[in-house]
Amino acid sequence: MITWLIKPGELALKGGNRKTFEKILRQNLIAMLGTVQAKLEIKSGRYYVHAEEIYSETIEQALSCLIGIAGWARTITCPKTADAVMQACIHEARRIHSHGAASFKIEARRTDKSFPLDSYALRVNGGEEVLKAVPDLKVDVHKPDCIITIEIREKSYVYSNSTKGLGGLPVGSGGRGLLLISGGIDSPVAGFRMACRGMGFDAIHFHSYPYTSAEARQKVIDLCAVLSRYCLSIRLHIIGFTEIQKRIKERAPENWATVLLRMGMMEAAETIAKRTRAKCLITGESLSQVASQTIENLSCTESRIKLPVLRPLIGDNKESIIRLAEKIGTYTTSILPYEDCCILFSPPHPVLRGNVTEANELYEALQIEDLLAEAIHSLELVKLTGGMNAAVIML
Repeated sequence: MITWLIKPGELALKGGNRKTFEKILRQNLIAMLGTVQAKLEIKSGRYYVHAEEIYSETIEQALSCLIGIAGWARTITCPKTADAVMQACIHEARRIHSHGAASFKIEARRTDKSFPLDSYALRVNGGEEVLKAVPDLKVDVHKPDCIITIEIREKSYVYSNSTKGLGGLPVGSGGRGLLLISGGIDSPVAGFRMACRGMGFDAIHFHSYPYTSAEARQKVIDLCAVLSRYCLSIRLHIIGFTEIQKRIKERAPENWATVLLRMGMMEAAETIAKRTRAKCLITGESLSQVASQTIENLSCTESRIKLPVLRPLIGDNKESIIRLAEKIGTYTTSILPYEDCCILFSPPHPVLRGNVTEANELYEALQIEDLLAEAIHSLELVKLTGGMNAAVIML
């Protein structure tokens, strides 16, 4: 039997609300583990997963995707005696040395103050015992190859080089939103960023068949599947916007096409958000990255809706967004060469600083209410579930 010690993230600071956050994190971890036969415990600010070795890869994959934890490590569990702790340190030192470590240091935390050695003594005694047992290892308190950690709690735990978690707050603790996902690099990253603030979300995608391909549609489904690894469940609403884009092309000034299109998308998204009880819309917009994302045009696009619009990437540059996309696994899918409807119908010289009053006059002249209603009525719904029971279900 192996034990994984899991360190919670920000929820440890939540005071009187902590139990609520702990409950959600526990539910998320259980959902991610799926049918894995494991025992989960919560004690004194730590989570523990106990399972057989055969499940180790699956458990560690789940922990690497679990939002809301600061880190985790396989740990040796031993009795609360000084001798048992020293032997565990020696065992761990031999293991890390066999894997190539040449230097180490000891860190210690003692929440049980009745233990005879304080944190300083644990570090000193542990280091001395390791040096005697494994003389090829050297102490390096500044840049060690490996850190051996001792935690004295209801039991003694010894582990080395814990894996950093994703941090943030447990998904579901911050309400629910609706992500406008295009198929590009930015919007999946925006969804992930909000998930790290505890927000669960569904998604909405607009396509323009036959101008956009089946591959472009599948690309968005694949992106949502990646996001569901972290968010557990996403319902993707796929809405055909071909007739609306044709109407814009027929009746609106060419330079306003993108702004008016996004105004229509916002209206449709708000309708879906109300149906799904989402409290906000989420977009991947970054200030002035493209013409439609100047502050004036952003004001135009949200001028007809009442729900708040969250833009977690608003102050980020493209390089930082790409780095995060690579980290979470969406980048290689996002750069596949299947264009979405926004790109295909982009005017060569778009308006840069639209006026809200003029934007609404142009939008109302389109008379697209019936087209919007039909598009929403004819939407496709795809459910994506993450964790160890990942699935894509066409509804």
